[in-house]
Amino acid sequence: MRRQDLPRLFRGIRANRQPDPHLTKIAMQQRIPVLTIDGPTASGKGTVAQLVAHELGFHYLDSGALYRLTALSAMRSGTELDNEAGLVRLAQRLPCTFVGEKVLLAGDDVSQAIRAEEVGNNASKIAALPPVRQALVELQLGFRTAPGLVADGRDMGTVIFPDAPLKVFLTASVERRAERRYKQLIDKGFPANMHDLSNDLRERDARDMNRSSAPLKPAEGAHLLDTSEMTVEQAVHQVLSWYAAV
Repeated sequence: MRRQDLPRLFRGIRANRQPDPHLTKIAMQQRIPVLTIDGPTASGKGTVAQLVAHELGFHYLDSGALYRLTALSAMRSGTELDNEAGLVRLAQRLPCTFVGEKVLLAGDDVSQAIRAEEVGNNASKIAALPPVRQALVELQLGFRTAPGLVADGRDMGTVIFPDAPLKVFLTASVERRAERRYKQLIDKGFPANMHDLSNDLRERDARDMNRSSAPLKPAEGAHLLDTSEMTVEQAVHQVLSWYAAV
């Protein structure tokens, strides 16, 4: 090789080592701290996650709302729950926006509508479909922005943010969860029955824990937090204490 060829060779090496913009974006996102709080329906994870996010000044992701929005969108468009391809298309083009505590679907405030029991039941069924879950992955990852994120759901620590420095699995007894869900529904003007709610929670737990894609379970290294006999304030304090020790 001639000496005069060396600069040309080194220029080629440098050119080939230009960073991949996609990989650079991923690397930058992974530097942004994430706290994941997973758990079953009506365990109180949403309330705790919102308050923790507020205390830390972080963004908040209610991943369950995305499945509820997909379910509501399906109900409004007449898409059957066994129409997997149709549900995937809805999830991929979900026109949702989060403004403060409001959840908008195509500009319509559906904050209350997505909390109806029928929507929740349909969301649980939709969440068991792997293609739908995959369609919502990118949307969820996009919430990871500075200064940080608190994400609640069922697979935040196991699938979506496995690199989170703090993972919490929050639960409570079925009886206590039914009580909380009953109060929540009554306060929002929805009819509710304690017996039906307890049975519904057991069915959802079984469906969430036994599905083939991203089953509900504690992430590796997750802190377990049973809030059956805890106040919201105590649960929030515990999570903040764990985060301070990371």
